[in-house]
Amino acid sequence: MNKIALITGATSGIGKACAFKFAQNGYDLIITGRRKERLLSIKKEIELGYTSNVLPLNFDVQDKEQIQQTIDSLDAGWKKIDVLINNAGLALDLKPINEGNFTDWDIMIDTNIKGVLYMSNIVSKLMIERESGHIINIGSIAGKEVYPNGNVYCVTKHAIDGLTKAMRIDLMKHKIKVTQIAPGAVGTEFSEVRFKGDQEKAQKVYDGYKPLSGEDVADVVYYATTLPPHVNINDLLIMPMAQANATIFDRK
Repeated sequence: MNKIALITGATSGIGKACAFKFAQNGYDLIITGRRKERLLSIKKEIELGYTSNVLPLNFDVQDKEQIQQTIDSLDAGWKKIDVLINNAGLALDLKPINEGNFTDWDIMIDTNIKGVLYMSNIVSKLMIERESGHIINIGSIAGKEVYPNGNVYCVTKHAIDGLTKAMRIDLMKHKIKVTQIAPGAVGTEFSEVRFKGDQEKAQKVYDGYKPLSGEDVADVVYYATTLPPHVNINDLLIMPMAQANATIFDRK
């Protein structure tokens, strides 16, 4: 059987790009997401174009019981997960702390932090049994800096920054690599989700410069998995050329 990569949030953006990148390089894939139709479409497209086997799992990473039941029900072969890419995550709105929406906060915390915790806990146990594996957390420039009105989203990504360091310590003795890939602006559905479908607001985020693509990030994610056993990328910050930090852009 080929190596196996499990990718959360694989229905769009970075997650989808990672699915195709790993398929191009001979991996079998477990792809997860909330949108079943998209998962099935991606499975069909990958299996038509590549030799990879694709197993779509339709669940929300916020639901720990569903994750546990789903992973427990996998055939023994599919449990031999070599790479876990914790990609599922989102930002909701841009408001100062005093105007924040509690429901939005809960969704971001439950997805961006708890979802990564649940997936890492459950899948790392399978990796520990084999004394092998690589967990890649998709972080953000928002986990390195804060910006106006980004409060809770920035907190969730700062949590991933810290969690990745802690996981690296915990899992090192089990020969499991842990990496954070932290992108700046990426031209995906991210801003459309943040602004709840407001296309005009979403487009303004990327006006005047070329953001990263999901494929740009996927290339770096895959590269991190190709290094020799004694080499680990702990943390990698990737930005568009036109972005200096969380708030400063060269917009032409």
